Amino acid sequence: MGGHDYDLFVIGAGSGGVRAARIAASHGARVAIAEEFRIGGTCVIRGCVPKKLFVLASRFADEFRDAAGFGWRVPEASFSWQALVAAKDKEIARLESAYAANLERSGVTILPLRAELAGEQTVRLADGRSVSTGRVLIATGGQPVKPHVPGAELAITSNEVFHLESLPKAMMIVGGGYIAVEFACLMQRLGVEVTLVYRGDKILRGFDDDVRDAVTEAMARAGVVILTRTDLVRIDRAGDLRRVTLTNGEAREVGEIMVATGRRPNTVGLGLERAGVEVNTFGAVVVDEHSKSTAEHVWAVGDVTNRVNLTPVAIREGHAFADSVFGGKPWAADHRDVASAVFSTPEVGMVGLTEEVARAEISGGVDVYKTSFRGMKATLSGSGDRVLMKLVVDRKSDRILGIHVVGEGAGEMAQLLAITVKMGATKADFDATMPVHPTAAEELVTLRGLS
Repeated sequence: MGGHDYDLFVIGAGSGGVRAARIAASHGARVAIAEEFRIGGTCVIRGCVPKKLFVLASRFADEFRDAAGFGWRVPEASFSWQALVAAKDKEIARLESAYAANLERSGVTILPLRAELAGEQTVRLADGRSVSTGRVLIATGGQPVKPHVPGAELAITSNEVFHLESLPKAMMIVGGGYIAVEFACLMQRLGVEVTLVYRGDKILRGFDDDVRDAVTEAMARAGVVILTRTDLVRIDRAGDLRRVTLTNGEAREVGEIMVATGRRPNTVGLGLERAGVEVNTFGAVVVDEHSKSTAEHVWAVGDVTNRVNLTPVAIREGHAFADSVFGGKPWAADHRDVASAVFSTPEVGMVGLTEEVARAEISGGVDVYKTSFRGMKATLSGSGDRVLMKLVVDRKSDRILGIHVVGEGAGEMAQLLAITVKMGATKADFDATMPVHPTAAEELVTLRGLS
């Protein structure tokens, strides 16, 4: 496809970069991919996959507790953090090998070292080599950032939490987003005393207010201490502990403090300016709807563009890029109505608009249908767990604008509910659908009264 060493050079072997490389190679392109850490990126190596494994491990605490209500007599359980980490590491290594094998089978050249742009079509490798390429794809993802407070170096992030040698007796988690909430829930169930500190009024900013309230109540019931409208002042050593001073005047000593206060695109030091690639004030690569940057031969996908920072979105963007540029099949990833899940306990699944956004944006008004109830399991377990289900409906068209679920299996529900929203389902369509009994999900098609 030209007089270059490669037709496509991908920088970053995370989900988006790997998909783009494989699809481009399948279209006949000569492809190389460079990765300075491990193949698989944040999601596979130190993100959603190991996080979900930790979440699943933590939920056994509830299962052991709930079993008694169903007639089981379970001996006192013991937990080994080291055994969980070892099992997680084994699975992540398997996935990394599978990613590498798939790239090799596709004919992609894997370069396990850092790569930077020396120009729009020239890539400089960490070993000193330079290669030429017809096109470049930036897929370097993002990384957690620490707050600018004294002692911030004493805190860990979501990168390091997967490799703790042992669990602390007490842990402070700073942040109110999904990473902070998920780790607060899972660590509490693994026996850690957790304090969640968030500078905002409510956790899970951007989610529906009813969802935020339901998760907050459930976390408090599980023993997580939540301090809102509170932020860090400083972190100091206190022997083997960390002494954390807060804006509310308190000082607490904990074994670990984890900051989950945001992530930024990995664009520093990539040489983007040498290629004429524009980045915005947040550090994200500026791209159009087809993921093309401001440089003629450079594209970018995934979290490095700071559009919708979810793994499946990066994969879809990478696939669209490869099909469009190398396969003669132009299409673009659709960022509307993207479903998401928060793997807190209880779980959150959602797609579409929140009630707050819908009321602000829909001129004809919205109707809201919601219910909160004890799940069938809770009736015998005696737990205080509740399920929340909510539909946000366009009053004029009857189209469902948003669906919000809190409870067991909410993430699984969200995937299927996203199909209905994407197809333009109406409240009448839900009403006409026969319930599956007894399930929690049947409540979604039996909601009648307006809230």
